[in-house]
Amino acid sequence: MSQPSQQPRPPLDARGAIDLSTLARPATPPPGSPGGLAVGSAYVRDVDQTTFADVVQSSTQHPVVVVLWAPWSEASQQVAADLAALADDDEGRWLLARIDAEANPQVAAAFQAQSVPTVVAVLGGQPVPLFQGAYPREQVRAVLDQLLAAAEANGITGRVAAAPAPAEPEPEPALPPLHQAAYDAIERDDLPAARAAYEQALRENPRDAMARAGLAQVGLMERTAGADPRVVRDAAAARPDDVDAQLAVADLDVFAGAVEDAFARLVDLVRRTAGDDRERVRVRLVDLFEVLGTDDPRVVAARRALASALY
Repeated sequence: MSQPSQQPRPPLDARGAIDLSTLARPATPPPGSPGGLAVGSAYVRDVDQTTFADVVQSSTQHPVVVVLWAPWSEASQQVAADLAALADDDEGRWLLARIDAEANPQVAAAFQAQSVPTVVAVLGGQPVPLFQGAYPREQVRAVLDQLLAAAEANGITGRVAAAPAPAEPEPEPALPPLHQAAYDAIERDDLPAARAAYEQALRENPRDAMARAGLAQVGLMERTAGADPRVVRDAAAARPDDVDAQLAVADLDVFAGAVEDAFARLVDLVRRTAGDDRERVRVRLVDLFEVLGTDDPRVVAARRALASALY
């Protein structure tokens, strides 16, 4: 189900710095956006692992048809579009749940999906495999007719309730001008300009914690840009005492969300080095602490471990 792709650009949070909380998995393009599915009707839900249980629960009232798709798979997007049209035709006799398999690997694993598209029904909380791969709409119609007959035989004949209207999102507060400039620069993939904006913000206010975090995060993006993870990891494994190799793989680990691994690697390297090398490792650790934020419990634990290693 994997598809080769370039290393994703991190999203930005409301502070104007980079939000690393979602880097461990790809983000699903919103409906109606490039790479995303069409906006669904009242009979279509876009589901993730946090809302999946609610959809399964609703299968006691009406059939649920789950399509596991991926943004890179045109075949899965076509199947999803055909199912959405058929859901509209049936006017609430069943619910279509669309799930990005790569962004929600736990759900995909629960359905034992090995590829996209995979289409599974849920009746009374029980999965019913339907088909995998591209299917002509006429054949999909026949499969759905069989599903509806099975649902009726089991007394599952309810209708899909209309989805509530989404609440209007609260407007985000305006960012300070230099933070906005950094945000915009990252959006257009201009990391030097983002660095310059954060550096200027710190010159104007050395206590600007948001700018300090943003600068550390931009630094991480610069250091990992274009890196081949396999080459970096092989080099670190082959040269455990090479400070540069260990710093490079720690950066990749933080970028990928393996924060504890990165911190443990560098704390151990502090214990095994001395002089300028030890100071380089300490400085990188402190910089990575800024990436996560000083209140992050992983940072708190790593600070204690670093103090122990130093003293």
